[in-house]
Amino acid sequence: MTEVTESSVRADVRAWLEANWQPDYSLLEWRTKLVDSGWGAPHWPRAWHGRDLPVGLVPVVEEEFARLGAVGVAKVGIRVLAAATILAHGTDRQKERFLRPSLTGEQAWCQLFSEPGSGSDAAGAVTRADFNGTHWVVNGQKLWTSGAQKADFGLLLARTDWNKTKHAGLSFFILDMHQPGVVVQPLQQMNGHATFNQVFMTDALVEPDLLLGQEGGGWAVTNTTLMHERRSADGLRSWGMMGSTKVGRVYDEERAETAVALAPYKWYPNRAGRVELIVPRARETGRIDDPVARQEIARLLVLSKSAEWTARRARTAQEQGRPQGPEGSLGKLAASHVARAAARVHTLLSGADALLSGADAPLEGTIAEILVSVPATSIAGGTDEIQRNIIAERVLGMPKEPSVDTDKPYRDVPRNIAS
Repeated sequence: MTEVTESSVRADVRAWLEANWQPDYSLLEWRTKLVDSGWGAPHWPRAWHGRDLPVGLVPVVEEEFARLGAVGVAKVGIRVLAAATILAHGTDRQKERFLRPSLTGEQAWCQLFSEPGSGSDAAGAVTRADFNGTHWVVNGQKLWTSGAQKADFGLLLARTDWNKTKHAGLSFFILDMHQPGVVVQPLQQMNGHATFNQVFMTDALVEPDLLLGQEGGGWAVTNTTLMHERRSADGLRSWGMMGSTKVGRVYDEERAETAVALAPYKWYPNRAGRVELIVPRARETGRIDDPVARQEIARLLVLSKSAEWTARRARTAQEQGRPQGPEGSLGKLAASHVARAAARVHTLLSGADALLSGADAPLEGTIAEILVSVPATSIAGGTDEIQRNIIAERVLGMPKEPSVDTDKPYRDVPRNIAS
């Protein structure tokens, strides 16, 4: 058996790209060729559009793509989480149906976890799925669902057994978002954007073979999705800033795809605090020589760099093929601290002007948008409190928080919403 080394992988992918890459392909035509080759997701199994490469060699492949400016598989939005979850828990039939179009970008996804009565407590879901003999029938409401208005399918967590305990009664489904009985309504945010939606499901149907994992095993599948999501928390800094100026049909179509996918998320860099604006803003306002301001700026930059290193550790663990671990929660919590600290420093530098919006406001209202967007970082993807519990229990080995809802049938657990 030929040994796989960095040099051999680099030579193989370089030779394939030089023989096949053409910027005049259509985006779908190129990605179809790419998926067939296995170089689009080289760490995936060969049976599922990969090349069985060690995860640690994926950066080598990415370097060669970057060297030629070659476009990769679709990676923007929830489709990355969907693909990772289906790859880990799906049946062969599910993988055959969903993995390829997720990589080519032909399918868009959303994540149906949070509910009005259980935001960060995903396991508290009361959306129900009842089997009628031929289909699962879904009734309930989901909230804070990004991209639902454009999604083809949703990753749905629903309760299938009310007589089991909170976590044991959950199952995980793939929901067709275009069917009758699924209604999506956008939510207006205080920063003026409408990224999120509420989704109402009334007698929506799910085919039996779209149960992902085992009935009652939904919480394990959910954790796979959430750990991948938390590992990407540091990416909020660059969301909404993606794009290239290269010439060619495939680039034009990729830019159009990215613009559509990221349009609801243009404010995401602002909710991360926009640390890169701090020093230029300090110079602009004349506070760069203020000793108090300098100390707060230094404190923020140290915190930001530490968070960046935490994120790099998470990416390195992923590249080395290590299982998803608590570093995702560490990075998510660090990102929240950075965002809040950045909001404080922006306010320190701009004073009352930080509240102004419009063309004549500081940075045309960007500072004001940062201030009203930053709180979302401490909520989305699991609140800071949730992340602290995960770190305390799974990293530090501290006793679990007392619970009143995990040792009895969920039917008997008091809730603040009717089931």
